[in-house]
Amino acid sequence: QVQFVESGGGLVQPGGSLRLSCAASGSNLRYFAIGWFRQAPGKEREGVACISSSHGNTYYTDSVKGRFTISRDNAKNTVYLQMNSLEPEDTAVYYCATVESWPNVPSYDWGQGTQVTVSS
Repeated sequence: QVQFVESGGGLVQPGGSLRLSCAASGSNLRYFAIGWFRQAPGKEREGVACISSSHGNTYYTDSVKGRFTISRDNAKNTVYLQMNSLEPEDTAVYYCATVESWPNVPSYDWGQGTQVTVSS
């Protein structure tokens, strides 16, 4: 299993932007589809965005389409999530993981994630 370190979260006002990073060590991410997932307090973990391994195809949950962009830099072994027009409903801990079947949440040894709080 690929281990990730997520970073880039923080407190932002509604309408603001953040860029999350997901760095892997010990494995070459170019061979994996990678997903961003989030878990809000009292809610189940859900898939947010996914990027394929080969052609870089991207997939998003409906609530973030047009606002979030997932990308990858294979040379840096890192996947990013650019989040614009943030809403209070986006408040959650964000995680990344390899993906076998999008948008299913994989069984994973999750990292610590990065907290995103959208509040005025």
